[in-house]
Formats: sequence, structure tokens, C-alpha cells
Amino acid sequence: MSDSGRVQFGLAVLMYRQDDPDKCTASRLVKFHMANEVRRIPASFIVLNPYSDKLLTCLDAKSFKGICGIDCSWRLASKVIHAPKKYSNNRKLPALLAGNPTNYAKLGMLSTVEAISGALYIMGFKTRSNEILNKFRWGHTFMDLNSEILEDYSKALDDDEIKVIEKEYFPNYFI
Repeated sequence: MSDSGRVQFGLAVLMYRQDDPDKCTASRLVKFHMANEVRRIPASFIVLNPYSDKLLTCLDAKSFKGICGIDCSWRLASKVIHAPKKYSNNRKLPALLAGNPTNYAKLGMLSTVEAISGALYIMGFKTRSNEILNKFRWGHTFMDLNSEILEDYSKALDDDEIKVIEKEYFPNYFI
């Protein structure tokens, strides 16, 4: 699936408003009409959930009509989204480094925009992935840190291939 292959791939955010509103990347996506704020997650959307057992792959683009990021504080995330059955269509992003100033270079501590951008890239929407990052001064940093691994993830067809790639890039983390 490429950027031109599916024009109507939606972006949504479920916002809990637990963080500093001035630093909230999800609200900025909504402000610039790049994502819709929702109160209920559309059933046809992937839910980005760091506690999911299933990893996101490029093949997910064929099964879903959009991505929904859950915007909440990392300190409270386990209470908000840990229940595995609470949301259907859960997918976990493979290991990526944060480019945001708060969690710079921390593995997996992504902002909402970084998570959505990473998911878009993996599913083949590379132009759109970069477009949403362009609204942030530090957005290019996320791509600078992850461009090679995102490209490799975008070619992986299943969880097992993703796990092999994770171990290659982060051998001390995935033992």
C-alpha cells in the first residue's frame, strides 16, 4: 500500500487530556485538521496500544481504514489502556526511538504524533508520515533516529520478521 494507493485512510485521536496542553502533540494534529478527535474508537481503525500482544505490520493497511492514537500520560498509560480486551484492533508499534524533547532517544517512549507517524510509515504511507511530523520543530529528529529501521519494518510481513529486526537494531534490549 502506498500513499497514493488509499486516499481515505483516516487518523483519529482519543484524548484523555492528562498532559500539558502546550506539549500535546495530538491536540496539534486536531488543530491542523490532520486527525479527528473521537470519543469512541471507530471499529475499522487500528488502535495504537503499547500493551498489545500483536505488532503492527505493513499488511494491516489492507485490513483497516485508519489509525487511532490514544493520547494519555505515560505515567497513567497502563491504567488507561492496559486491559487487553478494552479496545479491539489493538496493535503495538515495534521498537522505535523517541525524537521528542521530553523523551529524546528513549526506546518506545513516543509522543502520539510519533506513534501515528511510525504506524503510517510502516503501513506504506510514508509521505503522510512525514507531513504530520512537519508540524513539530523536532519532527525530523524522529525520522533521523528511525529512518532505517522504519524502512525495514515497512517490508516485514509478520510479527516474527518484526521481532528479528528489533533484535538486530536493539540487541541489548531484546535478549
